[in-house]
Amino acid sequence: MDQRIINLYDEYTHKPLTRAEFLTKLARLTGGMAAAAAVLPLLESDYVRSMMTEEDGKKLFTEYITYPGVPAEMGAYIARPKKKKKYPAVVVIHENRGLNAHIEDVTRRAAMAGYLAIAPNALAPLGGTPANEDEARTLFGTLKAEDSLKNFIGVFDYLTTRKDYNGKAGCVGFCWGGAMSGSLAVNVPTLKAAVGFYGRQPADADVPKINAAIQLHYASLDERVNAGIPAYEAALKANNKPYELHLYEGVNHAFHNDTSTSRYDEAAAKLAWERTLDFFEKHLKG
Repeated sequence: MDQRIINLYDEYTHKPLTRAEFLTKLARLTGGMAAAAAVLPLLESDYVRSMMTEEDGKKLFTEYITYPGVPAEMGAYIARPKKKKKYPAVVVIHENRGLNAHIEDVTRRAAMAGYLAIAPNALAPLGGTPANEDEARTLFGTLKAEDSLKNFIGVFDYLTTRKDYNGKAGCVGFCWGGAMSGSLAVNVPTLKAAVGFYGRQPADADVPKINAAIQLHYASLDERVNAGIPAYEAALKANNKPYELHLYEGVNHAFHNDTSTSRYDEAAAKLAWERTLDFFEKHLKG
């Protein structure tokens, strides 16, 4: 697919570009509204594809829970192996659309690897994630950053109330969640490991506060996010923070999201997830 189309969709999903403006620009790139309509399904998420681990459901315990949040109650999806025992926790942090079927599937993948996996929903205090992505995007824009940070920090307090949690926790986030992963590394001193997929980087001045080991996954074609890599890596090095940084050549932002046909890259996604699980194995189970 023409990279200009991918870049336009990235602009649409991350900047205040209305759907009408997006479709007009897409029609110009594709040669007309009919062509734009044909391309659109390849760009937008297809959550029917979010069933990678459903056949393993009989091996997992899953539930939806709530915990205190601001300005209202938070909600989260939980998955872990069915065997009752204490597990290290992995907080799975969604993209800028709220908790959806894809992120629930990623949560089950983490559970299948032997973790108490929990995926909070940033939109829960605002009524939950709308089925329509445009509505979710609009609602997401009304979130207060300070509230979202408090709500994700709060999940670690919730975890301490569970009998199936062993006290060790990491997190993995995608896009907006990748940025939140970095924010949690800065603000949660007990966090053991923080993995970020193509997310905005923390401020250089905050890097000294990080106690967690850091793993970062970036797409070579993701110029918007990648602009912040040099300063962040320099700060990590200057402060002697343990980190890994992986750049995947020829792939786009959101390459791990297997519900997005145009941006998903199977080879890069599988390698990045293998590296993520190896990282958690070392820092949460070692």
